[in-house]
Amino acid sequence: MAAEGSNSIDALGQFQLHPALGAIGGSVNFTQSNLMMVIASVAILAFLYLGMKPRAMVPGRLQAAAEMGYETIMSMCVETIGGHEGKKYFPFVFTLFFFILFGNLMGVFPLFFTFTSHVMVTLALSLTVFILVTVVGIKEHGLHWFTYFVPQGIPKALAPLMVTIEVISYLSRIISLSVRLFANMMAGHVMLEVFGSFIVMLGGLGLLGYFPAALSLGVNTLLIGFELLVATLQAYVFAILTCIYLHDAVHLH
Repeated sequence: MAAEGSNSIDALGQFQLHPALGAIGGSVNFTQSNLMMVIASVAILAFLYLGMKPRAMVPGRLQAAAEMGYETIMSMCVETIGGHEGKKYFPFVFTLFFFILFGNLMGVFPLFFTFTSHVMVTLALSLTVFILVTVVGIKEHGLHWFTYFVPQGIPKALAPLMVTIEVISYLSRIISLSVRLFANMMAGHVMLEVFGSFIVMLGGLGLLGYFPAALSLGVNTLLIGFELLVATLQAYVFAILTCIYLHDAVHLH
């Protein structure tokens, strides 16, 4: 927002962490990011419970949304990972998708905070996926899993170089997963903050600023719609990449 007493815009101030729940939160370093994670978890459980509870033949909006989310992630897992194995890892991918989705969407609403705009949160999520995929690969194939890093049909002279490249590529999944989500969420909220600050600053100029302020309001409204799309898309991308990595771990190719 625009800093008090000046015309500057502090677009990054919204990402600063502060203790939540007063002195109690401060004593245990419980920030608004942690609070939003708890709220997101409760909201997901409430959404699924209320959405799945009716089981009506003609579903209402909430039931339809819950069923669509379930069917979308189930088909993603089955088609990408493989039939039985896809169903096996469905609960993990389903939980991951909705946790990221709700985390992405929460920041669009006033007084809420997008915890996926912090790289340490997205890094923790990507590390969880990375560790799971590695454990699954070793569990399914034992030491033979390490042949994943040796491309078939390459000359022996190039093997050390190619293995090094494959290992680096495998490890880079941690960075690519976390940075993609973090960067998209952070960039979107910076843009919303900038144009939102323009509305306040230009509106304070009187008649001269009303038109550009209205223009900024229109742009900000469009950005909110775009941010909702990006929030959903990024959760989907994270989930489907997780499925692809699990497929590679299970089928070793």
